[in-house]
Amino acid sequence: KEELFSRTGIQLLPFNTIFQLRALKKANSPLLEHAETLLMIPDLLRYFLTGEKKSEFTNATTTQLFNPKTSDWDWELISLMGLPANIFPKDIAKPGSEAGRLSQSVCSELSVPAVPVIAVGEHDTASAVVGVPAETEDFAYLICGTWSLIGTELDTPLMSKQALDWNFTNEGGAGGTFRFLKNIMGLWLFQRCQADWEKDGISYSSAELVKLAGQSEAFRSAVDPDDPMFLNPVHMPEAIREYCRATGQHVPETPGQMIRCVLESLAFKYRFTLERIETLTGKEYDGLHMAGGGIRNELLCQYTANVLARNVWAGPSEASAIGNIAVQAIALDMFWDIQSARKAIRTSFPQKTYVPEDTEAWEAAYRRYTSQILVAASR
Repeated sequence: KEELFSRTGIQLLPFNTIFQLRALKKANSPLLEHAETLLMIPDLLRYFLTGEKKSEFTNATTTQLFNPKTSDWDWELISLMGLPANIFPKDIAKPGSEAGRLSQSVCSELSVPAVPVIAVGEHDTASAVVGVPAETEDFAYLICGTWSLIGTELDTPLMSKQALDWNFTNEGGAGGTFRFLKNIMGLWLFQRCQADWEKDGISYSSAELVKLAGQSEAFRSAVDPDDPMFLNPVHMPEAIREYCRATGQHVPETPGQMIRCVLESLAFKYRFTLERIETLTGKEYDGLHMAGGGIRNELLCQYTANVLARNVWAGPSEASAIGNIAVQAIALDMFWDIQSARKAIRTSFPQKTYVPEDTEAWEAAYRRYTSQILVAASR
């Protein structure tokens, strides 16, 4: 893992492209033998539009086969994995660059001219970060959805031993930046509880579950959302109960208790991770920008402000789509740069500010969480 990180700066996660391709190689899959070009999904959609085969920078970095020091595929690593080098596109498009024009067949079918097709931040988080309406260049963000991605923008990747030990990642961003962040198992736990209860014959809307959680007792139990047992359990509520039993806590029984446990645990983990980001970067952040669909869960936003004892600025919920448009607008000279685009986003989309509440109680609960749950998880 040390060599992988020193070459790529990418967090070790089981679904990274490098492991998928290596698995194909170990299985002697004919796919690798017969493949002509590896295109990520956004690359494939662009190919359908233009006929041009190009990889895009932000997505290429997440494969764990890209070397940020050379700004190219890590050809030696590709060889070490036994992967065919010829399938990797030599042309890597940067966000905001023209990646081709609509092909003649597409133009004929749609009766449109051959307009340019702009490569954007084609990893959805890369676009979402562009869509964060921060007023300063140094800011912390949380892209909140099924996954939670908490991080900051850096000009160069941060590939220290401590960053490796804490399993942080350096993914490509727009405007020559890197997204220094951590993947946290986000509202996946909430969504799976909801889905598993529905299978059990009990249907709750998201709003109903949030209301029940708000009415439940605080700080009864907590989990480490990143424990592997929550990745894809047979039954998420039972997995949470099993975790709480194993760690000597109150076992949540009602849906309200269960969702309260999930939301409080996420907020605790957000603070823990943000503090590590500050340690690694040597920076301090006044508050946290939350964006993405998860900000519709207002209880989670408030809990996050409470445990951070800092303001949380929530919005926009459709940050990925907005950031995508912003990169295209910059490329077409509608904005000078990302900062001017973010200024327009601030004035165009609503943000809600969450001010910390009950900070003393949350501080005490957080101290218990770090000393009991996270210490136990690290053993």
